[in-house]
Amino acid sequence: MLDRDLVEEVLRAARRKGGDVAEVFVEERSSTSIRLDDGTIEELTTGLDRGAGVRVTLGTTYGYAYSNRLDRDALLAAAEAASAALRGDAPGAIVDLTERTGPGTNRAERPADGLPAADKVRWLREVDEVARGISPEVVQVTGIYMDSAQRRLIAASDGRWIDELRPRIRLVAQVVAKRGDVIQTGWDGPAACAGVEFLDAHPPRVTAERAASRAVTMLDSIPAPAGEMPVVVANGCGGVLFHEAVGHPLEADAVDKEASVYRGLVGTRCASELIDGVDDATIPNGWGSFDFDDEGEPGQRTVLFTQGVLQGFLQDRMLAAKMGVAPTGNARRESYAHPPIVRMTNTNILPGREDPEEIVRSTERGIYVRGLGGGQVNPATGDFVFGVSEGYLIEGGAVTTPVRGANLIGRAIEVMSSVDAVGSDFETWEGVCGKDGQGAPVGSGSPTLRIGRITVGGTGA
Repeated sequence: MLDRDLVEEVLRAARRKGGDVAEVFVEERSSTSIRLDDGTIEELTTGLDRGAGVRVTLGTTYGYAYSNRLDRDALLAAAEAASAALRGDAPGAIVDLTERTGPGTNRAERPADGLPAADKVRWLREVDEVARGISPEVVQVTGIYMDSAQRRLIAASDGRWIDELRPRIRLVAQVVAKRGDVIQTGWDGPAACAGVEFLDAHPPRVTAERAASRAVTMLDSIPAPAGEMPVVVANGCGGVLFHEAVGHPLEADAVDKEASVYRGLVGTRCASELIDGVDDATIPNGWGSFDFDDEGEPGQRTVLFTQGVLQGFLQDRMLAAKMGVAPTGNARRESYAHPPIVRMTNTNILPGREDPEEIVRSTERGIYVRGLGGGQVNPATGDFVFGVSEGYLIEGGAVTTPVRGANLIGRAIEVMSSVDAVGSDFETWEGVCGKDGQGAPVGSGSPTLRIGRITVGGTGA
């Protein structure tokens, strides 16, 4: 996207006051976004955004500047602004830039940008039609489609030159069902770093059916009971809990700020011996996958827990150097306008050996959680509260009546240590994680889990 000689000139300008490493991050992103509300296309947007960010680091401090122009003057001005954060007076060296290639983790067989908008609108109309056909109690349907192709160039003064293309695609169904004064919602939104072939495996009609069925089913819900009890978390949902309550405290910036409950606990059992957990950017076409992170480190599969024992933290280059460990390829940024920060990729609890149906059958009384909503987590203590968007009573080893208004309340280490059953099934959930004002696509996954005791907040008996 940029001439190599120009990039080298920018890197030299960024290192005019020294520093450890200078880098240039160039981005070109084309995107399509379509929204359908109740059969009407309310939004159809296509766009192209490009720009570059320049960073120069010294220890764990850095200067950062960016421009939405890619001409020489704008890039050199950004380099000068970034270098102004340093106090040195001796310029740093630039190693010959050498291209690095990855395995092609996110190949798109049929790129979405080559498809007419009319075909994409047709998928949303199918979502609307199928969702309304589930029940006359469906009163509102929203379909959202998005795709993008992000091309990134990362060049650094230590010699790395990386050019990578990341395709993304997502189709979301949001459904509202109403019965009398009772209103419930359902949601489904599979996503991947892939092309339109992804929708062959995740057809719009299936997404619509799931969202509508959830909304209609929850119309029969009763107030959730309160108190300590077993909770069975369906496959996929446990990954959301793991991401929020466990993953964020394992990010190295939280550890460095002494704001992580896991600080100083590497090598210690911090979860049930049934828990094996990883953060894995190498999953083919995963929503959080890539060949290289946004500092140019190769994507990795980082083991977080082995039989409940904490193995380490998620690192970028700066904090890894400070802690004397290897980087894990977890530096990510929302766009060229943002510096990279430590982020998760695809954070998963690995499958166990138990039959998920037997896990439910062996639970006399409790709550079965099929969907989690919003929540709050304190990384320093591990305290969390999560809303349950779709939950059911477990009575006599069977999933029975849907419940509403349930919350899961606990502490990360205690709750993860209370897991007493891990299923052989596995499912993922894709979302956009917010941190420090930046959003990043992340995947999370898990098999069916049973938490032996956890506090459930509710208003029922």
